[in-house]
Amino acid sequence: MEFVADFHLHSKYSRATSQRMDLENLDKWAKIKGILVLGTGDFTHPFWFQELKNKLEPAEPGLFKLKNSNSQTRFLLTTEVSCVFQRKNQVKKVHLIIFSPSFEICEKINNAISKYGDLSADGRPTLNLDAKELVKLVLTISQDCLIVPAHAWTPWFSVFGSRSGFNSLEECFEDWTEYIYSIETGLSSNPEMNWRLSALDKVTLISCSDAHSPEHIGREANAFNTQLDYFSIVDAIKKKDKEKFLYTIEFFPEEGKYHYDGHRNCGISLHPKETKKYNGICPVCGKPLTIGVLNRVEQLADRPEGFVPENAIPFKSLVPLEEIIADAISQNPGTSEVKKHYQNLILNFGNEFNVLLKTKREDLERASLPEIAEGILRVREGKIFIEPGFDGVYGKIKIFSNKEKTKALQQGTLF
Repeated sequence: MEFVADFHLHSKYSRATSQRMDLENLDKWAKIKGILVLGTGDFTHPFWFQELKNKLEPAEPGLFKLKNSNSQTRFLLTTEVSCVFQRKNQVKKVHLIIFSPSFEICEKINNAISKYGDLSADGRPTLNLDAKELVKLVLTISQDCLIVPAHAWTPWFSVFGSRSGFNSLEECFEDWTEYIYSIETGLSSNPEMNWRLSALDKVTLISCSDAHSPEHIGREANAFNTQLDYFSIVDAIKKKDKEKFLYTIEFFPEEGKYHYDGHRNCGISLHPKETKKYNGICPVCGKPLTIGVLNRVEQLADRPEGFVPENAIPFKSLVPLEEIIADAISQNPGTSEVKKHYQNLILNFGNEFNVLLKTKREDLERASLPEIAEGILRVREGKIFIEPGFDGVYGKIKIFSNKEKTKALQQGTLF
């Protein structure tokens, strides 16, 4: 069966995360977004783990559902851990996502890694443990687990990060590299950027939201056509099976927080070519710039832009529906008018992915405004304007030009 899955998110027990990140709200927003399989996140946190055990019951093999509920949402046990360790006198910081098929295996993992950090301190615990040793520890407990380097390119906490990472998977995981079947591209990179590295042809690229609030789940996600169970999903990822792993759903990477180089405090945002002119030094404060994902990919790439490997799983780039509506009607996301149009589209077409990916223009126009329909179609075609994100600042997307908006003000409508 075809379905959408988002594996990486956080619970209300993670830092800087909404208190609404509980199972009930995740279930509600999974239906709104059009997600069938949702990662639990944070199974390492003792309070959240207890909540998961209390509120979930087994569904299909390795998947869970809310107790006493007719909900179709399926939960897959996941967590993210932060491995902070020294290698060759350098501090390395690598975030990893762990997939587990059962509570029993989660419990064994939690007991084992609790020696390396305080699991109750954060939903994403910091462990004084080498990334390769984490892989060894988890897979020794169960070979049914999957370990995926999270947001693989972000500067501070990732396998390829400019500030704390490595130049290859082999450099990081050494003898355990063969058990790294997948990496998560992160919001600031997309598959096309990763395809420039021939060394990544052997791994599967997944995309997940890393959501800290319910409304943001599914902003990146994965479309499958497998049996609905943990083992079939993980097998499709491990084998990079294009018949069963259909495509990923992506941010436009420029919208991510670390696409360009720069300094947030100095208001400096630079394309890698400009960074080179300044020798990597901020022209305002004189300190080293935070080197972003685009630059880091360029450093490690051995292929030109636009290269597509033979076995590549395709992707679709989207902008969240609220952002499209907000731009179309010249309001901010979250306003009552934007929410009204959003809820109306969901009511008419079932969920957000149906609206963004499948609904025809005439149906969109019938159920909303012509400018909202036009905005959705432009995003599908990639006809947008983006001010790239840098050093922790999200990029800014525009679908309609200032000229179009000025004309709309004069005429009362874009069309």
